[in-house]
Amino acid sequence: MPLGVAIPAALAALSGAIIAGLSGMTGLINPLVGVGLLAALLLMVWRPQATIWVLIGGWVFVGIHQEWASRLPAGLNGEDVVVDAALLSVTASGGSQRLLLSVKACDAPSNAPSCRALQKVRVTAYGDSVYQTGEQWRMTLRLRPPSGFANPDVFDFEQWLWREGIHATGYVRQEPAAVKLADAGFSVRRIALDILDNQPLSERTRRWLAALTLGEGERLTQDDWALLNATGTTHLVVISGLHVGLVAGFALLLARMASRLMTPTNWRMRVWPWWAAAVVTIGYASLAGLAPPAMRAMVMALVGLWVLSGRHAPGVWQAWWLALGLVVVIDPLSLWRPGLWLSFLAVGWLIIIWQGRSRPQGIKGWCWALLRSQLLLAPLMAAAVLIAFERIAPASPLINLIAVPWVSSVMVPLALLGWIFSPLPLLGTGVWWLFEQALGVFTLCSPR
Repeated sequence: MPLGVAIPAALAALSGAIIAGLSGMTGLINPLVGVGLLAALLLMVWRPQATIWVLIGGWVFVGIHQEWASRLPAGLNGEDVVVDAALLSVTASGGSQRLLLSVKACDAPSNAPSCRALQKVRVTAYGDSVYQTGEQWRMTLRLRPPSGFANPDVFDFEQWLWREGIHATGYVRQEPAAVKLADAGFSVRRIALDILDNQPLSERTRRWLAALTLGEGERLTQDDWALLNATGTTHLVVISGLHVGLVAGFALLLARMASRLMTPTNWRMRVWPWWAAAVVTIGYASLAGLAPPAMRAMVMALVGLWVLSGRHAPGVWQAWWLALGLVVVIDPLSLWRPGLWLSFLAVGWLIIIWQGRSRPQGIKGWCWALLRSQLLLAPLMAAAVLIAFERIAPASPLINLIAVPWVSSVMVPLALLGWIFSPLPLLGTGVWWLFEQALGVFTLCSPR
């Protein structure tokens, strides 16, 4: 997608998502959808080149309605269905396991509605079966459509299920017993988690490293989340622009050092270090799960690498709109996730703060730049969190003035450096030990 058309493409994607959201779960064509379709047809007749925008909006519109069509039919509520499914995630929960399944095939009772459209379900498994992410199983499930409590001032579980693309919930029937169809295939993410699990570090440190570097937020305990919520620093454990930007910077530095060693006379003219950094950036964002903040950061990091390599320099707002459009096209449901808007709002505000200003010079200049950015960003993000979640820690803006620089300048770099040196066990473990001490300082200085 050329950067010159990033803004209209993003607006087209947003329009398709909004119209689909307002058209209702049943997909009925209400007056708003009719007006939108008529406007799209008129636009295509008046400006044939706008057909691409209509197609982008239509793609997002259809994608959202496919999500609604995949929900478990009401006629299967409480019925047993047999599914062949791949395990997307496995989380221990007391004496049970919580499984997120990608359904490959589904058979319902002969006198019940079809469940073939079912794609993703969240179930609880009891018993002695050992499940591992990536395995394929045949199991009998008792499911119900996504639902939750409708009480005010409580977590809207049904809305959370919707925006996560989960089409049914329930549990695994112990009779007949589940049957493993295939072992887990090769997975870099699983290997990385196994490496963490075998480190001689505390359990708390391992789960924070998994959350902070691999996006495994489900490994954090209720106490961890309570601490983050109390300090207003929940966003610090999300794979964000900070993480992706640091990985891109590390990769580019190492690649340029290698280029200088291999071709010392003309290493500055070599293009491959920028491509190598781009590949590493894409790989890390994919490894971390490509959540909206990570996807946004990946796109903007790739644009930044393109510009720094000497190519045509697009406007920074074009990169912002390009990232927004791509995220919504690839994952239409992200539009309903607060993380998307908090992420893009923060980056947009930083652009406004720094656009037209000269680059900081020296340690003093960068320290002042960091403090100024946080002073201007903290109140805005506190207000955004209050609107998005209807709650805020009163001390979070003040706490963020200390916590954000500590996490971004100490904890995250140490966590990522540990992965770089992980092939050298003593060195990698030593770096992660330093991270453990930094985590202890963060925990100690946070209010209980």
